Amino acid sequence: MSATPLDTRPSQPDPAAIAPAGIPLLPAELLSDEPPLETDLHRDQIDLLIRLLRWLWQDRQDFYASGNLTVYYSPHQRKSEDFRGPDFFVVLGVERKPRKSWVVWEEDGKYPHVIVELLSDSTAQSDRGLKKQIYQDIFRTPDYFWFDPQTLEFAGFHLVDGAYEAISPTAQGWRWSQQLGLYLGIYQEKLRFFTPAGDLVLSPEETAEAERQKAEAERQKNERLRAKLRELGVDPDAI
Repeated sequence: MSATPLDTRPSQPDPAAIAPAGIPLLPAELLSDEPPLETDLHRDQIDLLIRLLRWLWQDRQDFYASGNLTVYYSPHQRKSEDFRGPDFFVVLGVERKPRKSWVVWEEDGKYPHVIVELLSDSTAQSDRGLKKQIYQDIFRTPDYFWFDPQTLEFAGFHLVDGAYEAISPTAQGWRWSQQLGLYLGIYQEKLRFFTPAGDLVLSPEETAEAERQKAEAERQKNERLRAKLRELGVDPDAI
């Protein structure tokens, strides 16, 4: 339903070089090891972003979108609690299939192209500092955003010459994702996607409701026309 965005991401390291020498690679079927989400707001926001993108790109089979899922990029990582997986991330140019976690060395060395972190009291410092540094220097993720579901703080960054530069907001406060070819912005206190034309990307339920309203409006229009014809002494069924 959308043209594939141009991948401007820097070249990635060889998967075999990701793990330090002498340390065996972990098996591909690693389970995600993420802690429970802090609030319903965080869980609902992650689910919304995943569902929206999967619905928008329902005809595409060349991406992976998930959230609150561990990204394994080094065998040393399991020994540290300093880093957790992104709240929401998208990888382009990969097979669209279910995964138990994202294991970089089993995915041709691919890291997320887009990451969204949801700020909370316990994660905000890491999301603005340590994680941002990891996404910039190790992942080299082109588009990084953070959003606070409670305060509605929203920021975005694009990787330029190896360093993140802030993405300037539009007049509506939206920020452009070059990788997705979409805007991200706040709508009814939720982080949502918007098309290049400025249209809200609808969920399956919103799409169904919009179609229902359109059909109802058409029905009412036809009924008014039929009533007008009857006022003029014309049988609408005879036309």
